[in-house]
Amino acid sequence: MMSKTWQKPLLAVLLVLAIVFPMIAANDYYIYVMSLAYIMAIAAVGLNLILGYTGQLNLAHAGFMAIGAYTVGILTVDYGVPYWIAFVVAGVLSAVIGFFAGLLSLRLKGHFFSIFTLCVGFMIYLIIEKSDALTHGTVGIIDIPAPTGIGPIRFDNTWSQYYLVLFFLVVSLWLMSRIVHSLLGRAFVAIRNGEDLAETLGINLMRTKVLAFVLSTFYAGMAGALYAGFVRFIGPAMALESHTFDMIAFILVGGIGTLFGPLLGAILLTWLTQSLQFLQDFRMIVFGPLLILLVMYFPQGLIGYWRERQARRAAASMQDRRLKRSVIGSQQEVSTNA
Repeated sequence: MMSKTWQKPLLAVLLVLAIVFPMIAANDYYIYVMSLAYIMAIAAVGLNLILGYTGQLNLAHAGFMAIGAYTVGILTVDYGVPYWIAFVVAGVLSAVIGFFAGLLSLRLKGHFFSIFTLCVGFMIYLIIEKSDALTHGTVGIIDIPAPTGIGPIRFDNTWSQYYLVLFFLVVSLWLMSRIVHSLLGRAFVAIRNGEDLAETLGINLMRTKVLAFVLSTFYAGMAGALYAGFVRFIGPAMALESHTFDMIAFILVGGIGTLFGPLLGAILLTWLTQSLQFLQDFRMIVFGPLLILLVMYFPQGLIGYWRERQARRAAASMQDRRLKRSVIGSQQEVSTNA
């Protein structure tokens, strides 16, 4: 595993590259695509908490992202609420609905839980599609205002919105790092490794899983709120389970149960999808086999594979040092006896 000595410098270099990216990008389209990748990464980081760390497959995650997006769209367009107030409401509302959905769904285990959440996601989609008076139905919501400025800072162009999304991505990753490396994070991992064992350790299974679900849906709502202010148009399709599967793919490619795996997967797959746009409906013929090969040969994701490789190198290095010490000790013993 990578030495902690190198972690902070590497993260600093990556952050600097993210900051200077708009300056070296060929045009605003690349900045736009990278911003979308960051937004999807925030949602995927939330999904990774319940899937990668707690071991529960929530198939309604895109629905909660849609709740956040529609909350911003409805409040800003229909009621003239300032964007940042709508942004906070979006995250809180997604978390509150996630709390009640978690109370019901987390009583089930395994694939029963996944099937239940799939139904929850479909219900969210139907409510959005059929509620013409509230959500504008199949027409969707257009002309959603961009995030309002903060003091002298304005978010009225692609560059400024890119840095806004980057800021929330960094904050989201920092908060998730604090969570997963805390005692609560260890409780999540204990549940993933075995609920019976976790319960014998004194962990309240239901309360801990519901908390993970709520935190996960809060991230989804926040990502949806950013998406609405960035794209400025939303429709019922964003609540479909296909978008949840996209986020699962991000996690699997990057590394399930790792902090930066969802971010790496979101960036790689978003750019790959954009690169294959010229194939239109046939792009999945290329994208599908590539994803299958990645899952087959890198089952722990790219970051998981890299960690395993580093661990093997460290173990081999340790074994070599032990062998050298053993040889030196034997030579010294022979010399002493002589």
